[in-house]
Amino acid sequence: MQLPSHHRRVAPRRGGRRARGGVADPASRLAGCLLLFLALAAAAAVLCLSSSSSSRRHHEGAGGGRETLPGGSGAAPRVTIFAAPRPPPEGSPARQELAVRSWLALPGNVSVVLLGAHASSLALAGRLGRRVTVDAAIDSAFTGTPFFHSMVARAQAASDSHICVLVDAEIILLPEIVNALAHFSKVDRDWFLVAMSPNITEFHYKLADNGSHWLQADGKKVSFKKLQEIPADKWTSESSDRGLIVAWNSPSSPLHAGVLPSFLYGRGEHNWWLIHEVLSSDMRLVFDASSLVLGLYPESFSSMHDMSSSKNDGLPAGSWQYSVNRHLAAIYGSYCYRLLRRHSTVLHKVVKQSEDYMFSKAKELTLSDFVIGKEQRAHGEGGSLWRNESICLSGHLHSSDLPYSLSRLLELTADKNRSIVLGVAGVSYRDMLMSWACRLRHLRVTNFIVCALDHETYEFSVLQGLPVFRDPLSPKNVSFDDCHFGTKCFQQVTKVKSRIVLEILKLGYNVLLSDVDVYWFDNPVPLMYSLLGPATFGAQSDEYSDTGPINLPRRLNSGFYFARSDNATITVMQMIVKHASNSGLSEQPSFYDVMCGKNGTNRISGDRCLEPATNLTVVFLNRDLFPNGAYKGLWEKHDVQSTCMELGCFILHNNWINGRKKKLQRQMSSGLWDYDPSSRLCLQSWSDRGSFRLTGRFHLFEDTDKQ
Repeated sequence: MQLPSHHRRVAPRRGGRRARGGVADPASRLAGCLLLFLALAAAAAVLCLSSSSSSRRHHEGAGGGRETLPGGSGAAPRVTIFAAPRPPPEGSPARQELAVRSWLALPGNVSVVLLGAHASSLALAGRLGRRVTVDAAIDSAFTGTPFFHSMVARAQAASDSHICVLVDAEIILLPEIVNALAHFSKVDRDWFLVAMSPNITEFHYKLADNGSHWLQADGKKVSFKKLQEIPADKWTSESSDRGLIVAWNSPSSPLHAGVLPSFLYGRGEHNWWLIHEVLSSDMRLVFDASSLVLGLYPESFSSMHDMSSSKNDGLPAGSWQYSVNRHLAAIYGSYCYRLLRRHSTVLHKVVKQSEDYMFSKAKELTLSDFVIGKEQRAHGEGGSLWRNESICLSGHLHSSDLPYSLSRLLELTADKNRSIVLGVAGVSYRDMLMSWACRLRHLRVTNFIVCALDHETYEFSVLQGLPVFRDPLSPKNVSFDDCHFGTKCFQQVTKVKSRIVLEILKLGYNVLLSDVDVYWFDNPVPLMYSLLGPATFGAQSDEYSDTGPINLPRRLNSGFYFARSDNATITVMQMIVKHASNSGLSEQPSFYDVMCGKNGTNRISGDRCLEPATNLTVVFLNRDLFPNGAYKGLWEKHDVQSTCMELGCFILHNNWINGRKKKLQRQMSSGLWDYDPSSRLCLQSWSDRGSFRLTGRFHLFEDTDKQ
């Protein structure tokens, strides 16, 4: 059934101009007054959703001023529940299994998607059957914390669902949620539902083996009504909002205007920020259904479950991940600004009377007492949804809030062979840095770190969840568009790389240095480690000729090489750093002159050199496996990826081209691009890559930090 006219979808404005002079004729003024009167009357009326019967009347008495959601029969909506289980010790696999089993016990057409690649999620899905799937294609920080905007984007890509539900992985859902969503599914406008679950200190019930009903400790059945009547000891008020349930219809339609920033899931603010933006954007009806008790959040279980409660505290509230979320909440959207009250910006409270779901306007633009009022510290004084002074006054990240030193990052990220991948980038190449990082994430390469050449890139990388450190000695004023091969800027930046590599080698770690314009088809680290033994250095050849030696003078590319942490390599790297510091050129000639000798005097074959002072062997890598940007015209092929895969490429270097814009355009137009800067998301299997390839490449040429 349709909504009354003043709640139907309104066509967007087309940007028409007002008549010159600003004076309307009498007929227009009369029409304007009439429209104003109707608008005021509509604003004063209670929202009325027509029911399945056109004769349904208003409910009076205690429910006075309330209206009834549509009812009636019909096919059950397809509901998909999305959750990101937290691995131990922060999450409890036993608690999560009980929660997911409660979801599967719900009536109707319900399926579950667990987000993330942790082994515990895969094991859980394996135990619970085909209605539970795992989608690992979710952006996560290097710490393993998933990104909230990636989770929401994945849910919105669920084209086979009528309704998406996003919920904490330890919330027990009750059948009431399916009944309520069945009624909401008949509303003919886009809507967004939010409900807070009561926190239960002790939960003395378990599901029957077949999942059809709940049992007491003595084995007797428990009605769902009794579960709903369990008194709440308190309402969840952690900054992670773990008791919150959100649901929406029309998954492919936007939830709000603007961009959802890269909040770290479960680290505070993201739920309140999203609710605020959905309300203020006025693109969906927003309902607060907390009074229905759609779910329960058990803080702990009795001994009948033989399980311990999870570590609910997670990270301390003062950790850098919470600081990141507070920073994002302050600078994105209108979270920190009071908006003009408009009649259409309305929150509707939902209650149940008999078998009907009743709703009415909330008097103030706050979430109801069920959501916030029980614990004011959940979102500032008075539960206001419009402003949180403590967050809004701290709009910038401070260096003391941010992670980690170089030595700590190496400890956290290095693989079992103490090998790491190093990328180096400044602000002009940060979109390419993210495409590179997204590709490594896709390949499940986790042992990489990033050296930021400036504070902007450092802060950007922290917000994108990269394992980043700042080099305090990097050159200042790095050019945004004029820092390609041959420029003075390029010469200064490249000398940073060899110095950082030397520092890491001295700390006892092997290094695969990869420029961020190197596209990875496969992970080359295991191959490098097995083929290049001690006192052996492997580097890409920059030779473009298909025939002849590949180690001719100045043909060593210092943008992709593997260096072991041994005495010979460290000594040679010290020689290179010293040579480069006294050179007016980039570091690349210094690599060749030190290791292969000026004019190639240390060459011992067509693909090797021997540094005489240390007996370090330099291997120029097979170009079929590690091609440069001029080899065989690969970048000019119609299908670059297929051609390279047939050749057996591990990587393809996007060099032998001048200019940042040309480099970006070549890589994006070839389809070898894995990042969408407009959403700050990695492109996933469920992303619209084809559309991005055609239309998204051009806006990358500007600074994507502009808001």
